[in-house]
Amino acid sequence: MTAHLNASNVLTAYLKDLAMNNRQRVMAVLKYQPYDRLPIAHFGFWNETLDKWADEGHLTAQEARDWADGNPTDAIISEKLGFDLNYYSAFHVHTHLRPGFDYQVIEELPDGGRKVLNSEGVIVLEIPGATGIPTEIEHLFKGRREWEELFKPKLQWDPERVTHAWVRVNDHMQRWDQGGVEFLRADTRDYLYGLHCGSLYGNIRNFLGVTGSAFLMVDDEPLFDEIINTVAEICYQGTKMALESGAKFDFAHFWEDICFNTGPLINPRVFRSKVGPHYKRITELINSYGIEIVSLDCDGKIDALVPIWLENGVNTMFPIEVGTWHASIAPWRELYGKALRGVGGMDKKVFAYDYAAIDAEVERLKALVDLGGYLPCPDHRLPPDAKWENVQHYCDRMHRAFA
Repeated sequence: MTAHLNASNVLTAYLKDLAMNNRQRVMAVLKYQPYDRLPIAHFGFWNETLDKWADEGHLTAQEARDWADGNPTDAIISEKLGFDLNYYSAFHVHTHLRPGFDYQVIEELPDGGRKVLNSEGVIVLEIPGATGIPTEIEHLFKGRREWEELFKPKLQWDPERVTHAWVRVNDHMQRWDQGGVEFLRADTRDYLYGLHCGSLYGNIRNFLGVTGSAFLMVDDEPLFDEIINTVAEICYQGTKMALESGAKFDFAHFWEDICFNTGPLINPRVFRSKVGPHYKRITELINSYGIEIVSLDCDGKIDALVPIWLENGVNTMFPIEVGTWHASIAPWRELYGKALRGVGGMDKKVFAYDYAAIDAEVERLKALVDLGGYLPCPDHRLPPDAKWENVQHYCDRMHRAFA
């Protein structure tokens, strides 16, 4: 018993002597290394949430307007609430349609709503005062003709997809080609910063639509393949250029959002054969530059796609939406072992409830943290029903529970 206590005391003293910053803490958690305390992370906010908090006097109107993931204002708001960092802080290579389609009002409706063309070539229904994802009405993409004339020209590789992106440089934002890359080469920052490598299917799903993409993979497989290959090449070249610059990134990250509450929006067999090799190509490049953590943001029930990502070099799932299906890293860890890490899995809905619900959620997270390789984080951006004082209470309880 005495020997055990002495060993525990030595470990405690060792961890305190580490004097780590939050950047180091996150990397230690995800790499199964010792850390002095668990960093308390979040995943940003709805703009409507920030506006509400500004109206309540918790933020200034300027802070609400200026906020973006990982920017200096994000750090200010995080500190006010008690968070240590926003995990979704990264340099974004531009892998979308470039330029996007011009916003255009197609039709004004009698009830005040209107049909508009968005930047992805989708006609959507905008309803005054409504939040969330608007209803899709029609897609400009119909087939080969629209691909060649409208979409393919907007999906060509150009170094400006990197050089015209913005980098967080301490307390301000600076463009890559105006000194931002020099700062990233220096590797002197104390905050977490990743390399966002784009989306290999999510953006495609957006401009094709769920129904359109499902039909296209059967009706015109060569075109389906060409679209995937074209988008993947932009992601690869952008990642390659960013890495070759000498910039230092803590992790790499992808975005997809290709699942809903019962499973994927693409057949897993098709995803494995068509998209998997592109993930492999990019993650092998990432690993060759010494970056070990490769995370991916996908909402919904992702269980059927997890093994595909894992076998192709993506080792960290995010944001692990609890949802109605109770997603958790625990069953995945049982299936795939410590090769799989996670960031997320904290049920954001409790921020609308009370302190008791928050305390119960913190207790639930303890067993998951004990698994290692897991960083709790609200499982999406905080919605407008999140109460400021509840979020502060959560941060306080997390700091006390995982000090």
